[in-house]
Amino acid sequence: MQRFLSMWPNNLFLKDNYRRIAFFGFGRIVANTIFMILVTMQMEVLADKRKELSQTIALLIGSIKREKGCRRCDFCRSMENENRFFLFEEWDTREDFDLHLKSACFTVFRGTLNLLQKPCEMVFHTVTDGKSCNEWN
Repeated sequence: MQRFLSMWPNNLFLKDNYRRIAFFGFGRIVANTIFMILVTMQMEVLADKRKELSQTIALLIGSIKREKGCRRCDFCRSMENENRFFLFEEWDTREDFDLHLKSACFTVFRGTLNLLQKPCEMVFHTVTDGKSCNEWN
């Protein structure tokens, strides 16, 4: 089964403002049954707040990983810029991710955003399957 990535809107809080997109692959239209939600967050922290951000997110990771539908939650630092960090998350469903956005962990995470040099960059993807969708032909 082939999997394709489609971009989800960058605006985290516009919940139902996205479109499902059919992909054209190998001469046929394929459906887009969602397998998981991938979230990548890039943060550039103020140099004197680097330790505070790292410690806070490190404490949140365990709780986030125990949330319903969380497949992965990893926090890492850039090798080129010691003030740039990344948070990678994988969620089973959009509903699980929406619950995460309402969680206490995410509330604490949002509080860390005031430690950043510039706004956090968040990119959302949906991983889909490659089943044929003959009714669209």
